[in-house]
Amino acid sequence: MFNLLPHHYTAVVVGASGGIGAAIINQLLSSSQVGHVIAVSRQPSRIDNPRLTHLVLDVSQEAGRLTLKKALVAQPIHLFFNAIGTLHDESRQLLPEKRLDQLSVENLAQIMNINAFTPILLLAALQDSFKGTYPTVVASLSARVGSIEDNQLGGWYSYRASKAAHNMLLKTASIELKRLNKQSTVLCLHPGTTDTALSKPFQARVPHEKLFTPTFVAEQLLTVIAQRTPDDSGTFWAWDGQPIEW
Repeated sequence: MFNLLPHHYTAVVVGASGGIGAAIINQLLSSSQVGHVIAVSRQPSRIDNPRLTHLVLDVSQEAGRLTLKKALVAQPIHLFFNAIGTLHDESRQLLPEKRLDQLSVENLAQIMNINAFTPILLLAALQDSFKGTYPTVVASLSARVGSIEDNQLGGWYSYRASKAAHNMLLKTASIELKRLNKQSTVLCLHPGTTDTALSKPFQARVPHEKLFTPTFVAEQLLTVIAQRTPDDSGTFWAWDGQPIEW
């Protein structure tokens, strides 16, 4: 699957109980190249496999990140996949804003924390697992709406801003990680509109052929990752292998 990664490599998937995260884990476990998958989520895993370890943690909180760091004890991570993200939360009356008068500091902070701050704080907590001379890939879910160049429609203020911030933070981390490990590759990935809880309220406007299953998305994203090299570190890619402008 991954020519650059060693046989029996270690993968960490954060956001493992979500649609894309669970599909990524299933795809990884279908490969004999994978030695160990560490799944991290707030909900127990429904996947049972001897090569899978599941940690029930909330990594949006510092305590969860520190627990994950202690559990890994600086062991090498060859593939780190971040599938954490949020767009709406009915319990918090949190929905994408269409107009300026719908903005609130509470919603901006919540979306920013999950989509931008948590991924980069995870990398900060686990940086010892990325140092060295072995190949390591960091792949984190972004979204095309986070592209400033691509923004022609407006709206979705918090989500767009959080994904743009995510991209800048990951781009910046790619530069530092290259100094710590010349074989590191950091990628931002756009999965397309996937049939998960995140997109559910907005699927009515999506053409059937543009609404992807989590399994399809996992296959596509892992293919995109496999095609990248350390020279591509700090870049932004869509599910179909096409680069996206920042």
